[in-house]
Amino acid sequence: MLDHQPLRNKTALITGGAARLGAMSARFLHAAGATVVIHYRRSADEAQKLQQELNQLRRDSAFLVQGDLLDFATLPRLVDACLEHTGHLDVLLNNASNFFPTPVEQVTEDQWDSLFGVNAKAPFFLARAAAAELRKSAGCIVNMVDIHAERPHKNHPVYSMAKAANAMMVKALARELAPEIRVNGVAPGAILWPEGNEAAKHQALPRIPLERAGRPENIARTVLFLATAEYITGQIIAVDGGRSVQQ
Repeated sequence: MLDHQPLRNKTALITGGAARLGAMSARFLHAAGATVVIHYRRSADEAQKLQQELNQLRRDSAFLVQGDLLDFATLPRLVDACLEHTGHLDVLLNNASNFFPTPVEQVTEDQWDSLFGVNAKAPFFLARAAAAELRKSAGCIVNMVDIHAERPHKNHPVYSMAKAANAMMVKALARELAPEIRVNGVAPGAILWPEGNEAAKHQALPRIPLERAGRPENIARTVLFLATAEYITGQIIAVDGGRSVQQ
């Protein structure tokens, strides 16, 4: 039987959940019945608007927690926020990401630390911080990976390498945290471009078999699927219109 609210009475923690793919994923998880704890760093206005939107749909069903994921002390505090509001944690969506170009000749150590910190280190140690509660609830982790974990993005070597670490994290933690916790990933393709980068968008579209860009809803729907797929772990689903099968 189809359950229209498979996450009823569940709590989902979403990093970087105030905007873009994180916000859309929060909406889908919330619509499936989850109470959502939305982490943000700087996007306070967006976070508050999203919280208000969701709480109008269902009272006391969306909460906010602010923090810099590069600050190690922030990570256990995110888990504590979930316990404070609902007493449990069932879904961790490691969505937050840093993305900017790093041509090899110009890469700085600070850039390396930022890209690896947000895309690899923080998701790993947040997963560790959340593991005890996720074991209690037989919960799951979903990482937002990237098709560039396997296909390096020109002028973005450090980002691509960090996402490759994120992808291996999915597989490694699926083994390490089994059987209680499932760990999976979503690898977006051409979904959202930075503002003002339409040229890159039009250049990419001919290389996509479906010949169109995806929508945030495509990613959020896959996140929800993995959050409720009870017999799937260690998998990364590319949501890319077929881009990853092209040369």
